[in-house]
Amino acid sequence: MQPPEARWWRTAKDDSGAVRCELCPRGCLLRDGQTGFCRVRKNTGGRLTSLTYGHPLGLAVDPIEKKPLYHFLPGTPVLSFGTAGCTLACTFCQNWNLSQGAAGDDPRQGDRPVDPAELVSLARNEKTPTIAYTYNEPTVFAEYLVDVAAGAREAGLRNVMVSNGYIAPKARQEVFARIDAVNVDLKGFSDAFYREHTQAALEPVLDTLQWVGAQPDIWLEVTTLLIPGLNDSEEMLGEECQWIASHLGPDVPVHFTAFHPAYKMNDRPRTPLETLLRAREIALHCGLRYIYLGNVGSSEGQNTICPHCKAVAIEREWFRTTTVNLADGRCSNCSGLVAGVFGE
Repeated sequence: MQPPEARWWRTAKDDSGAVRCELCPRGCLLRDGQTGFCRVRKNTGGRLTSLTYGHPLGLAVDPIEKKPLYHFLPGTPVLSFGTAGCTLACTFCQNWNLSQGAAGDDPRQGDRPVDPAELVSLARNEKTPTIAYTYNEPTVFAEYLVDVAAGAREAGLRNVMVSNGYIAPKARQEVFARIDAVNVDLKGFSDAFYREHTQAALEPVLDTLQWVGAQPDIWLEVTTLLIPGLNDSEEMLGEECQWIASHLGPDVPVHFTAFHPAYKMNDRPRTPLETLLRAREIALHCGLRYIYLGNVGSSEGQNTICPHCKAVAIEREWFRTTTVNLADGRCSNCSGLVAGVFGE
């Protein structure tokens, strides 16, 4: 079966048969037979095709907290899937076997395409109120995402996305049209860090963050993986937290997660808990209200604390919510408003 035609592309101005992909800021110019930086979008006879459309990988039912989304329907399950490919090339990728793979590399990719309606039916059968586009960068399978999300919305389900934020403004509106929540992975607060370790740039990600943050119907959370000696300095963390507070607001939850050696970065030690605790202190000092710590095997930084009375509004153990002390989005102790999406 021939791969379907992609969206967000145009034919080159000359008569070479080349096409220009307009989905991410790279704008790859592809001759016939070439694939883009992402390895999953290809010029097939003068048209751009999506090689992973209908080929989900990693299908699983996860707790929503695993995305991580802590303020969006906490305690509920979510049907999660990804594909192959990515718009970045992070040397430290924690899920590189999918994100740095090409279409067809993974033996779990079946020959028969999975129709979007099948995924929606699976979510309904599993009784998950939400579908998550995750594991690799959802932008690279945006056509599939858009179609699945449309079917999910019609079925009364919600859609969440875990993204690196590296998407072209031209495509953003349509890709995010039916997304209810997104966690954007902010790799570090330095353009030099982005260029050296992701082969990308920081500014397009900040632009996406501001755009998403301005959408009234999309809940936003941010994650930064702290890598010892690279993006965990007090200066860089302070700049990041100040930027989030001033451009996104104090109610955007921020997750600092621990790095472990992976992919091309096996020369760095694991992130110590002390680094994450320091990052949390810096974020709170900058006025951010909801700061979480991940991948550390500790109960520190897991609970949601009411910003008004400091009582525990949501108690968690690992990725699972054990107690929710909220009523209509308000703290059960003081009735103060806790930011998030907590019900229908």
